[in-house]
Formats: sequence, structure tokens, C-alpha cells
Amino acid sequence: MTNPTVTERTRLTAIRAAWLFDGAGSRLVADPVVVLDGPVIRSVDTGVAPPPDARVVDLGAATLLPGLIDTHVHLAFDASIDAVGNLQARTDDEVLAAMADAGRAQVRAGVTTVRDLGDRGYLSLELRDRPGLPTIVAAGPPVTSPLGHCHFLGGEAEPTEAGVRRAVREHVDRGVDVVKIMASGGTMTPGTLQELAQFDVAVLRAAVDEAHRHGLPVTAHAHGTQAIADALAAGVDGMEHVSFWSADGVDVREDLMAAIAERRVTVGATLGMVPVPGLTPPEAIVSRLPAMMGNLRRLHELGAPFVAGTDAGIAPVKPHGVLTTAPAMLRDLGLGPAEALRAVTSVAAGVCGLGHRKGRLAPGFDADVVAVDGDPLADPGVLRRVVSVYARGVKVA
Repeated sequence: MTNPTVTERTRLTAIRAAWLFDGAGSRLVADPVVVLDGPVIRSVDTGVAPPPDARVVDLGAATLLPGLIDTHVHLAFDASIDAVGNLQARTDDEVLAAMADAGRAQVRAGVTTVRDLGDRGYLSLELRDRPGLPTIVAAGPPVTSPLGHCHFLGGEAEPTEAGVRRAVREHVDRGVDVVKIMASGGTMTPGTLQELAQFDVAVLRAAVDEAHRHGLPVTAHAHGTQAIADALAAGVDGMEHVSFWSADGVDVREDLMAAIAERRVTVGATLGMVPVPGLTPPEAIVSRLPAMMGNLRRLHELGAPFVAGTDAGIAPVKPHGVLTTAPAMLRDLGLGPAEALRAVTSVAAGVCGLGHRKGRLAPGFDADVVAVDGDPLADPGVLRRVVSVYARGVKVA
């Protein structure tokens, strides 16, 4: 007797639409047919009939894209006005439930892969591969100094070479995918300042060396200029924010920007937000924003690799799924229309260590497919008009 469940799982799904952006190219392709074989893409063709045994999904005038990839989220934060306080008030079971809700919101928006760069107590690792959630690349709690930025997440390390090596080894033993280290302070943690470095360069270098010894990449939270310089000297693979924040403004350091570009250190630009009526960013951020954007624009001109990490979850303007607003901001920094889309698909996949199976619509890649209503090259705003989402071959409600 045939098992109907098995038959259903192995049946091919052929998705038709008007246009396709494959994640690697620079233009749209007309009349695509993408065939999904369970969680994997079997074929991508144009102007052909679907396989006769496939279930056909015709999405009409829509454009197909690879599932979007946000390289910097915090599933444990609920995007409320008091994201830190709410997190601290919850039990681990409650945090896990909230994180799962956040993950579902990401997928509904078309974000099928996220890199969680700061959870509490390694909880994000428990959500990896859970059905209905995005693929999660997990850092666990970020490595930070005693009472340093986000210390309440559980990643405090003694600020010595031996201390950070121990912290990195703990992360390795827990099974993280990437090491996040707080090279500078941050606004979410009273008692820390964004312009001040948290570890000296020798300590950062020890953390990077230990992570690389175990085959893990390192990305550094780096706002202040000294932290950026130290992280660069330590050999990090990526930097988040890269704002060149100083006590009274924003530094312009052509030497450091040129070195970031030359050494191919990935810039995780903190982009993507939605306006919230009655809520305005702190004046310290508003006053610095033009200069920070100018530095990011210059980094792009110099050839630094760019991805968009939204910091989703930290505030109401950063809801989960907000990555759909980032490509328009990337274009404001000088990225071309296709380049901005690649930054949230194939380039982001490579940064997350998933370039072999994510970020492209191609045979053998994961069946992460998003359909949007319109042309995302002509108007990046259509990314917010999601028609359909498939995550690892499963249609998202």
C-alpha cells in the first residue's frame, strides 16, 4: 500500500512566474520555471514546460528571487521599546517561544536565512533546523568584557589572551557557527560607550587566532575608531556597524577604510528600518548619521565587500523581517540595483559560510524561493510586496 505522505514529499513542485533574479547575475530572466525536489532545487529553466509529473504553481506576473539573508539579527530581542528588559524578564522557555515567533516573522517577510549574532545562553542553537523557521547561523552569546556591551547575554570573558581563548573554546564546544566579539561598547548597555574599545589588540588577536584554529570565522561589533583599528589588526573576517563613532561625532579615517577594503574584511552595514510614528532615534545617532553614511559610501567606493545586517529585534524600528527595506538603503550608498540584491542573497550566503547552497536560484541549491509583486531592480520597495515564500521547499503560510 502506498504511503500518501511519502508520495507527497517526493512530488516535484514547478514554480512559474514572469521574471527571475538568480542571486548571482545582474538582470532579470523572463518566463522562468523553477523545479523544487523537496528541500532542493532540481532545475532552473526559462521558456520550458514544467515536468509532466510536477505540481505546478503559477505566480503570474511575480518575480522570483532567492530567499533573502540577514547577516545580523537578534531573535531573542522582541523589537519592543524595552527589548533588553523584556528579554531579562523571560524564562528560557519563554525566550525560545519568542525567538520562534521572531523566526516565523522573518520567513513570512521572505528572509529564509538569518545569522543570529547575539542570543542568550546559546538558545539560538536549539532552534537550528526547526521546521517553519529560517535557516539559522548561530553565534551564541557574543564574547564581551566583564559588564561590557551585552554582558547580560552570558558571554563575559576575562579581558586577557587566555580569557578570550577560553571563551572561544566554550563557544566551539557548544557548536556555534561563527564567533561574535564586542570590540567596542554599545548604546544598549549602560556603562559602556560606543567610542571606547573593550579589548586591546593582543587580546582580540588571541580570540581570532583561537576561532580560526577551530575553523570558525570572527565578526567584531566595532563602532569606535580604535576598536575598528584593533579588530582590523587582529585579523577579523568581518565587522558590524563600522561607524567610526567618536565621543563628539564621527571620525573620517581614509587609511583604515582603505585597509578594510584591501584586506577584504566584510562590512556588515547596519541598514534596514521602518518608521514608527511618535518614535525618533536618539539625537546622538541622528546627528552622526550623515557622516556615518558618508563613511559607508566611501568604504563601498574603495571596494570593501558589503552585506546588510539589520540588527533586527533591538528596537521598534527594527522588527523581524526588516531586511526587505535594506536594499534601497544599500543603493543610497552607491551599490547598483543588482549589487544591492546580491548583497542580501549570494554575497550574504558566502559571508555566512553557506555560499555552496544558499543565496542563488540554481540546481542543487536549497529550495528557498521568494516571489514579489514587481521588478526589484527597478524598485527595491517591491521586496515588501511578498506574493509567496518557500523555505527549504516548504510553502510558508
